[in-house]
Amino acid sequence: MKRLFVGVSALVLGVAMAGASQAAEAADDDSSVIQELIVTGSRAKPRTVLESPVPVDAFTAEDIESISVTDTQDLLKTLIPSYTLSRQPISDGATFIRPASLRGLPSDKTLLLVNSKRRHRSALVVTGGSGVQAQDAAQIPAAAIKSVEVLRDGAGAQYGSDAIAGVINFILKDASDGGSLSVQAGQYYEKDGESIIVTGNKGLALGDDGFFNISFEYSTEQPTARVQTFCNRNIPNQSAGFCIPLFPTETTAPGSAFTAAYAQTVNYAGLYQRIPQKWGQPEGEAIRVFANSAYKLGEGELYVFGNYGRSRQKQDFNYRNPVDVGASTNNLDDYVRMANGQLFRANQIFPLGFTPEYFGTVTDYSVVGGYKGELGGFTYDLSARYGYDELSYDLKETVNFSLGEKSPTEFHQGDLRSDELALNADFTYELSGFTPEPIAVAFGAEYRKEGYELVEGDVPSYIAGPYATQDPYDFCTNEATVSQRTLRPTAPQNAGIVCNSTTQVIDGRTFNNPVYTVLGVGSNGAPGLSPLYAGRATRNSKAAYLDLSTDLTDRLFVQGALRAEDFSDFGSTLDYKVAGRFEINDIFAVRGSFGSGFRAPTVGQNSTTIVSTVVNNGQPVAQGLFPATNPVAQFLGAQKLKPETSQNYSIGVTAQPMAGLTLSVDAYFIQIDDMFYAVTPITVTPAIQAALLAANVPGANTIGQVNFFQNAFDAEVQGVDVVATYAHNWEGGQNTTFSAAMNWNMPVVKSVKVITDPTGVRRSFFDGEYVYDFKHAEPRWRGTVTAVHKAGPLTGLARLSVFGPYKNMFSATNTVVQKWNPEFFLDLEGSWDVTENTKLSLGVRNVFDNYPDRDKIGESATNGRIYRSDMIVDWQGGYYYAKIGLTF
Repeated sequence: MKRLFVGVSALVLGVAMAGASQAAEAADDDSSVIQELIVTGSRAKPRTVLESPVPVDAFTAEDIESISVTDTQDLLKTLIPSYTLSRQPISDGATFIRPASLRGLPSDKTLLLVNSKRRHRSALVVTGGSGVQAQDAAQIPAAAIKSVEVLRDGAGAQYGSDAIAGVINFILKDASDGGSLSVQAGQYYEKDGESIIVTGNKGLALGDDGFFNISFEYSTEQPTARVQTFCNRNIPNQSAGFCIPLFPTETTAPGSAFTAAYAQTVNYAGLYQRIPQKWGQPEGEAIRVFANSAYKLGEGELYVFGNYGRSRQKQDFNYRNPVDVGASTNNLDDYVRMANGQLFRANQIFPLGFTPEYFGTVTDYSVVGGYKGELGGFTYDLSARYGYDELSYDLKETVNFSLGEKSPTEFHQGDLRSDELALNADFTYELSGFTPEPIAVAFGAEYRKEGYELVEGDVPSYIAGPYATQDPYDFCTNEATVSQRTLRPTAPQNAGIVCNSTTQVIDGRTFNNPVYTVLGVGSNGAPGLSPLYAGRATRNSKAAYLDLSTDLTDRLFVQGALRAEDFSDFGSTLDYKVAGRFEINDIFAVRGSFGSGFRAPTVGQNSTTIVSTVVNNGQPVAQGLFPATNPVAQFLGAQKLKPETSQNYSIGVTAQPMAGLTLSVDAYFIQIDDMFYAVTPITVTPAIQAALLAANVPGANTIGQVNFFQNAFDAEVQGVDVVATYAHNWEGGQNTTFSAAMNWNMPVVKSVKVITDPTGVRRSFFDGEYVYDFKHAEPRWRGTVTAVHKAGPLTGLARLSVFGPYKNMFSATNTVVQKWNPEFFLDLEGSWDVTENTKLSLGVRNVFDNYPDRDKIGESATNGRIYRSDMIVDWQGGYYYAKIGLTF
């Protein structure tokens, strides 16, 4: 793989050298393009995008305002081809806080900054897959953003943990006067997903020496449903299951006369009119506020900025059909005996079946304050910050089966809380006398304390009710052989109770004996967090860094950085970076970098325990996610988590070959060791349980399945980014700007770690399907082309987004693969400046209503689903909107 990177690098250099020979003829004083200075990627002097030794994208407020989306995550996806994001219905917390990706790497390998200060993490720890606990860009309203700087290069030596794929820096608006207000409304072609976005910004002067700038964003979204008839029949590679159209009348396998009779008894065909399960965007509402301020005080400047955000979204879980049909089995159809001996089953609460409704409420706030200035040739910036994020879970339209007839239908599952406190001291100084130009010296230190807390849910959400055990009311005698048991005199005598059999015929159908039936524990769909696993964990870290940069000649710029960091929970790390830029002539320059990076496992990843309860051999047992340091995970071979480490290499060329045109081409190669992932759940067999008991592992007799995070594999990622912009002024005051960006990216699993369980079986963390999908599941390449034309009061925008091909494997044992071809999406928007302060815009996203191919191999075709719901290619269809904006 390195050979491919070297080949691309040679091509990049070849292009630069070939262009150098034509530089004299092409150079012209008017060819330079005025560019704003950027601060990301350098701890010392700001530089322009083209002067940066590493690739940085800079987007203005105008770029941001031209995109009609409801959160900043989608904004970044639109602007940056290597930034990907998927809509994830029925993904628990990942539906509410969507993990993103930069350069094919999970979102916790990209660092977010606000005003060049590290942003705190969200509370969500994704309990499967890459297990990310990342920062949440959606909490930053677009109305608050003055510009966005995207560093597409490893920067661990400059910024610390997480900056493996890159850094995204949000620069907040800082105007001391003026303001804006906008309202946007729209919906999808399918007449659903209606949304309203209201944004505002206002700048205020603080005397003659300061400003206070505040922004807000309110949004509301209705759900979408991209579904087909709920019928789990004739689906490739899937067993037959529940089918709504057939259920009322089907009298042969996989249905039966009994299920048809039940359907007719509850008038299923007449009553069940709604879509039982939605696949699409969730219903949601959010309010987010960001404020930025500064005031000149003494010889320096006092600054404060912060945010508050609150959002609530609802998603539907999988539909629970009312009776067992074919491969569909559930506790709704299972009889139990109540205390009076009468029969009960949960479909008496939900005769038509039910779809649990899962609610996530995110509360996020932060404050950053500091003082900066210059003294004796040194610039200084002393700051402190605190950030807090909470994700609170609620469920409705579900039951705790083990509570039977006494189960409520609404539950509070619990809360996840993450907080972070940091102190920073940053300094710069120009050191002269050693090089032709002064050396810009940046150095500083950081102290950070991070906390993570699991807060228990309400008691009904996690309690084991009476039906979590056999014969909870002691109706039958307890002989070891069931056939010898008899009805106790104290039990109801005429209720039809049977003690001497494991089955019972009821209304002509054979069921498990209701006396011995054991039902699932906890709120169905998402069992509550119990006190046993609730609690708070913390850690602290200390860091120091040094960053040196200078112009060795008028054409050669070099930079080097070193950072040492110590974490209280896993130890120390030392990272470096070297970067440089050589200006071949006035048109072409080459740049490159190499360095190391790391990502420390978060407190949440080190401490999260999410446990539910299932039935194993008639007994309630726990299954779920345990910390790697938990005795259960340790006994099964888990090792203490350690940091992911990386080596980053990049080489590129920048050019300004003609007036108004800029171009950059950058190749990159990232080598990551000990990547983080959740292992495939390990079923606790009788042999393993016996070994656990012999080892005195706590709770060994209640553990059914174990899942835990591990440093699971090593990987490599290589790719190429191409960015071009062109601006042209026409006669009559009209102008057109073009921008194009393309990313080609290939991630590969190089080696997979294995563990040996107590029985001597070697277990791989990644099977063949995971290895294949890691490389192929996302488009190999993606590009965007945007054109904006302005003519007096009229502005037209066209944006073409292109997604390359991608593939997906069904499973390791069934290696059938589906391939998706490239997809094209065209967005159009027209704006009219009605007055100097009023703008009206009309637009359409996905004009031609394109969709990716439907699932053809059965992996994503059950329960009414049509498309792979985790794909990054949009599958919601066309969307049209209107927007009015006011400035004052």
